[in-house]
Parts: sequence; structure tokens; C-alpha cells
Amino acid sequence: MTPLWTIRLLFLSLCTAAGYAISQVRPEFTAVNHGEVFGMLIGFGFGGFMIAMDEMLKGFSLRAFSATTFGLLLGMLVALLIGKSPLMENADEKVAWFVRLGLFLSFSYIGIILAMRSNKEDFSLIIPYVRFRQQGQADNLLLLDTSVIIDGRIADLIEARFLEGLIVVPRFVLREIQQIADSTDPIKRARGRRGLEMLNRIQHNTGIEVRIHDGDFPEEKDVDSKLVRLARNLNARLFTNDYNLAKVAELQKINYVNLHEVAKSLKVILLPGEILRLKIVREGKDKGQGVGYMPDGTMVVVNHGQSHIGQQVEVEVQSLLQTGAGIIVFADTKTAQVA
Repeated sequence: MTPLWTIRLLFLSLCTAAGYAISQVRPEFTAVNHGEVFGMLIGFGFGGFMIAMDEMLKGFSLRAFSATTFGLLLGMLVALLIGKSPLMENADEKVAWFVRLGLFLSFSYIGIILAMRSNKEDFSLIIPYVRFRQQGQADNLLLLDTSVIIDGRIADLIEARFLEGLIVVPRFVLREIQQIADSTDPIKRARGRRGLEMLNRIQHNTGIEVRIHDGDFPEEKDVDSKLVRLARNLNARLFTNDYNLAKVAELQKINYVNLHEVAKSLKVILLPGEILRLKIVREGKDKGQGVGYMPDGTMVVVNHGQSHIGQQVEVEVQSLLQTGAGIIVFADTKTAQVA
């Protein structure tokens, strides 16, 4: 039995006991035969009704409840202002009562619907300084998009304590990753599952807090537009690998980080004459050449390195060539040792 049902059964028992206790002191129960049974049945029925309501509202979040309450209060206020206005002074008392009831029901319903459809950005216009943050917590929100979660390097940066703050993952991004993971395309499905694994890895990191943000913008059709609006609303730093999203964020003055640009900035700078130690893994394009790779993935073409394939060798950097794909290092073998 789950803890939730244990609490429900305890609540049902308390309601039944309360019904019995009331039946012992209320004259309408003590005056009839088996009044305690009726009291217990009423208490049991009340408890069952509340549990049924709980079950029906299990998808109703705290955010939705607070929005509903705010909308209800706003609707009641508008209905009260109209009901107390001079328009109702000359109305018959019974007519005025029905009009006020209609106003209350109508504006309460409209207020609830408008509040449910609104997002935190709209509430910040009504209630100044509404922000997604804890009191006393540093304002350092890191907003992750789909591409950066699937990429996975963000998890390495967090584990290396390179990033600190509150990780914010919008629910619409989580839905997009789930849709990719459910795709019939095996490549997309693998990417989606990798994204879910990376998100689970980040959530299990005790060094940083992760929150799923429920805010949405139904009027925005694509996820990128929603991310930009949410980043502006929360004053968060947007992390992405999407070049187009990064440019849109830059145009709209959104603080963002493109991990591809960060990776380029962290590549090792080599100068001619430097000595490297690496493993030759395959033949080069030209005769006698071997190819190895540095830890960051930079390709090193080694002259006279073909005979050392599978071995660790020391090489001396001769020159560097900048290409569209990155930097290629050309080197000569200096000494060779069998690994």
C-alpha cells in the first residue's frame, strides 16, 4: 500500500469517528434509533467524497490551484464592485440578489479561466517583482534547451563544478525530448533516450538543484520562441547548441551560452616546436603518414608515422592548418615507444 492511500484510509477513519462523536451530542441523532449508525455513515460518506475529489484533481498542480484562487478572488472583487455600484440602488431586493449572484458566478468563472491561461510573465505585470527564485538564493538561473541536454556535455560541466546555480528545465522541453525518444526513427529515438539519461544524470547530482518549470506560452508555436520568452521572464542564462536560437537570443538581448563556442575557446593552443605524446591510430592520406588525435579531438597528422600505428609516440609540432572543421596539426616523429 502506498503512503498516499495510508493517509487516505486514516482520513476516512477519522471522518467516520467524527460522525459517530457528533451523533452522540446532537439531538437530531440522539432522538432516533441507531443515530450513531447514521452519524458514522455521514462521516464515512463525507470522507469518501473528499477522497474522490482528491482522485479527480490529482493532475491539478499547486500552480494551477494558486492561479485558480487568484482568479476567483479577482472575479469576486469585480462582481462586488459592480454589485455595490449606484446601478443597483433602485433595483428590487430580490432582483438585485439574482443579479449579484449572476455577476459573482460569471466573473468568478472568467477570472479562473483567465488565470489558468496566464503565465508568470502576465502575473509579474500585476504583482511587481514576481520571480522564479527562492528568498535569499543567488539569482543564477541556468535554462537548458533540448539540444544542450541531448548533447550531454552540460552534465560533465556540472559534475566538474564548472557551473553553479539553479538548473531550470521547462516542461515543454521535457515533452519535446519525450517525443523524440518515442520517435519511430531509430536515430531520433536514440538521441531522445540519451537526452532523458543526461537529464536523469543531472538530477541525481547532489551538487546542484534541478527544477522542472511549468510555465508555458500557448500563443508561441515553436519551442525556441518559448525558451527566449521564458529566459527573459526569469532573467535566466540560456544554454544551447542551436546556432539559430543563439542568434535570436543575442538579437533580443538574452544572456546565453553556446556550448560549441565554449568548446572552441577551450581547445589547446599549440606552437611549432612543442612536443606531444599521442597514439597513432590509422594511416594518413599521404604515403608514410599516420594519424592520431589529441584528447580534445584535434587531428594530428604525423609524418613517417605509418610504421607506428597502434603505438604511443612523441611527436614535434611543425605547423598548424585552420580548416572549416577545425585545426589540423602536422608533426614529425621524434621518438617512438611501444605502448
